[in-house]
Amino acid sequence: MKPHVPSISHYLLMLSLVIITGFSSCKNRSPENVYQTNPVIATNEHPIEQAIFNDSILYYNNFKSEYIASRNVEVWLPAGYPQKDVDYQVLYMHDGQNVLNKETAYYQLSWEMDEKMDSLLSINAIQPTIVVTAWNIPERRFNEYMPQMPAEATKSAFTKAQLKKSTGYDQLFSDNYLKFMTQELKPFIDQNFQTSTKAEDTFIMGSSMGGLISMYAMMEYPEIYGGAGCLSTHWPVPLLGEALIQEIPEHIPDGSNHKIYFDYGTLTLDKDYEPYQKRVDQLFLEKGYNETNFMSLKFEGHKHTPVYWNRRVAPALVFLLK
Repeated sequence: MKPHVPSISHYLLMLSLVIITGFSSCKNRSPENVYQTNPVIATNEHPIEQAIFNDSILYYNNFKSEYIASRNVEVWLPAGYPQKDVDYQVLYMHDGQNVLNKETAYYQLSWEMDEKMDSLLSINAIQPTIVVTAWNIPERRFNEYMPQMPAEATKSAFTKAQLKKSTGYDQLFSDNYLKFMTQELKPFIDQNFQTSTKAEDTFIMGSSMGGLISMYAMMEYPEIYGGAGCLSTHWPVPLLGEALIQEIPEHIPDGSNHKIYFDYGTLTLDKDYEPYQKRVDQLFLEKGYNETNFMSLKFEGHKHTPVYWNRRVAPALVFLLK
């Protein structure tokens, strides 16, 4: 049986402890890899005693799909995998080329999720978890990540014309993208790795448009995804963003067995997100979500880049994966 989800005050204390350790990678202790945020004030110390160096990344190039274009998939396995009698949680992430490796990331700016997971696992801040990343196809990214909700808005003649003009395609592919994630990628992972197949142990996360598709995935497949992490969610999408927000209340899954994390910064693209995010927050709260299954954080001075998602992914991971 999984432990009861602690209160937000517990998470803030946990994060304050992690900050003092530097929350740097066990492999990279550079200042750029330190989690910092104004809302959390460090008050105590909890040093990492055993660094982790023996994690693994497996690469599946050109993973085939019947629904979308083939793409690279990467699987991060924590040190010691597989441990006996452990059914690992699984965290699925979008924009895979930016998640683990600086070498493949845009402008060499990576989330360095292997480093973050290492550090959190080493202090037992999260449960044993595998990270699975699916790369994006740059020219199809918007069309694959923009939710097809409501259908009448995304399939109207005017929308199709505008999509064709701005993206080169006259339709969205997010429903097919989620079929790839749920009907092809997840079964492959569950068949080949030591995972828990329970929704309560399966999570999905992304940033910007990746935040939108993560929320949409949990709404469309609540029996598969028990939690979603949505960082710097890009709400102000012309034509479709407002229609999506208005549709959310009808699709929010049961809060008794789902949880969701949102955040945003205050600079660059993120500076426009606060009014939208507050509206969405209220929609979840009105559906009965509370501090046990809902978190929404504002990070002063944070920009819309992987540098800042790298620094502040800690609260999302602790909230979802503990």
